Amino acid sequence: MRTYRRLVLASVAALGVTLAAPRVVAQIVVFDPNNYSQNVLTAARELQQINNQIVSLQNQAQSLVNQARNLASLPYSSLQQVQQSITRTQQLLNQAQRIAYDVQQVDRAFSTTYAPASPSQSSQALITGAQERWQSSVAALQDSLRVQAGVVGNLDTYRTQSAALVSSSQSASGALQAMQAGNQLLSLQAQQLADLTAVAASQNRAQSLEGAQRAAAQDQGREQLRRFLAPGQGYQPTAVRMFHQ
Repeated sequence: MRTYRRLVLASVAALGVTLAAPRVVAQIVVFDPNNYSQNVLTAARELQQINNQIVSLQNQAQSLVNQARNLASLPYSSLQQVQQSITRTQQLLNQAQRIAYDVQQVDRAFSTTYAPASPSQSSQALITGAQERWQSSVAALQDSLRVQAGVVGNLDTYRTQSAALVSSSQSASGALQAMQAGNQLLSLQAQQLADLTAVAASQNRAQSLEGAQRAAAQDQGREQLRRFLAPGQGYQPTAVRMFHQ
């Protein structure tokens, strides 16, 4: 009887241990190659899009840098030196003596000093007019030489500024700097042409006054010859005392 009881208790205990133990479920992992390849392709596309966005941002940044360079002003300017050269040449032209570069003065001079000799003029008036014309010619020649000397003095300034502008143009960091350097070079060339015009004007003025003097002298010579040949009181001898007594 005891033996039977022991068997029953042992059976019950074994059953309890069995019921109390956790259930173990077997899991099997299944690998799907199609799904894996799709995921890889999707990740690759997303990575390519990110790379494209990075490249686009880099290009935009470089474009902004280039725009900043193109908008940068030229740090060098020859405007002051060119204006000083213009002022010097203009001052020399304004200092023209006697007959200046003025239409009214020219008309007034050719209606008086350079006018044809009149029979009513006295001999002294003719002589005075000839002296005034000669003085005007000499003054015009002096003015021409002074203008030429001033223009030659500007050559050093032009050479220095031209070299500086060419160097600035070659080292320009953007389009605006290169354009500004080119504009200043054109301005420098325009001033050189203005100096040449001033020299030509002063030379032509001197030549014109010299030609006008010769024409007036010829006309005055004809008038003096006419007076000399005109009939009138002839030569009257007069007594001359050679020695003091």
